[in-house]
Amino acid sequence: MKTLKAEDLQLALWLRPGDRVVVAHSMAEPTTLLEMLVAQRAGYPGAELFMHASFTGTVQALHADVLKLRGLGAVGTQRALVAQGALDVVPMHLSEFWSMLSSGALPVDVVLVQVSPPDAEGRYSFGLVNDYQIAAVRRARTVIAEINDQVPFTLSDSFLRAEDIDLAIETSRPVPELPSGRIGEVERRIAAHAAPYLRDGATLQFGIGSVTDAIAATLADRRDLGVHTGVISDAFLTLFKAGAISNARKRVDTGVTVTGAVWGSRELYDFAHRNPAIRLCPLGYTHAAASFAALPDFVSLNSAIEVDLFGQCNLETADGAYIGAVGGAVDFVRGSRLAPGGRSIIALPSTAARGTRSRIVAAVHGPVTVARADTDLVVTEFGVAELRGAGTRERALRLAAIAHPDFREELERCASKAAT
Repeated sequence: MKTLKAEDLQLALWLRPGDRVVVAHSMAEPTTLLEMLVAQRAGYPGAELFMHASFTGTVQALHADVLKLRGLGAVGTQRALVAQGALDVVPMHLSEFWSMLSSGALPVDVVLVQVSPPDAEGRYSFGLVNDYQIAAVRRARTVIAEINDQVPFTLSDSFLRAEDIDLAIETSRPVPELPSGRIGEVERRIAAHAAPYLRDGATLQFGIGSVTDAIAATLADRRDLGVHTGVISDAFLTLFKAGAISNARKRVDTGVTVTGAVWGSRELYDFAHRNPAIRLCPLGYTHAAASFAALPDFVSLNSAIEVDLFGQCNLETADGAYIGAVGGAVDFVRGSRLAPGGRSIIALPSTAARGTRSRIVAAVHGPVTVARADTDLVVTEFGVAELRGAGTRERALRLAAIAHPDFREELERCASKAAT
């Protein structure tokens, strides 16, 4: 491993024109390296930058003058890049992203990662995100690391050592934090309807957002909950403190919370630091079918932008704008079917745009992210629609019944005409 001062780094000596560069994302974003990459971009024209979520705004539309920008969605500040036509979205399940990186079907020339300082054994931790980085590292020609002394050391089955890193810089800068969503009366009512499906001993996967935060807030009295998820947030920290999460009843990873990422406050990051009860695992484990099959009573909980009367869910676009991602939701929704006693919940407010638009719709206005055959439970503040095993007309009537009353009559008319 060669180590340089940040100000001495000349990336054109390491990147070639047209290189495919994969960047670690969100709380693991190597921000200093990324700032230098876009500043020096004239030295490697045509290089392709592949990103996922970002919360720093480091990459901007003007950088597409030289770089090709691609990504998995419009999470965080990526939304502005998509809106400006600068970032090409690749619709892909996270499990597929992992398999394509691992197999080489999605080529990688250079990977930029952020890691913690090494431990006494010489291991560098991926810190707060360990979902796809290791697959990219194993395939890349060049691995460039930002060693940030403010990154917590998290436990994992994937560490880097000095021999895995070609070039490194050392930095000290705060890791981005993600505040919890605002929980209002609507979110609390949704949580009240969802909570009965989350029983003692269940293993949970929660997406990010105010709805899922509200549901988590109702679970403080549960015991022996397990966690197998793509990301943990401060909502999980609250449950840890309440004694609700023990992972004691999981058949695999007993006593351990399994996640691919940690997004939240500095308090959460400090909690994850060297905590043997939390293990960060790559997508090839967190989103794998075999993992779900070994988790009885697994419950996945995610949200949606809209759900139609067929049970199709749009998690990606609103009013014609791309604001989400395919992400890992479908992996978990389908995974719940493989788990003995598993359930899947899609929870969302019944309206948007200050009550002027229904989020239960006759037909989705954007892409179908979750197919109707995969949707199980849909929850709004007006109740629960159980769709598993229901016929087309029956599921349409059940969905109309949990829509906002202002839109229910029209939806019920549409539901009565529903056909396969």
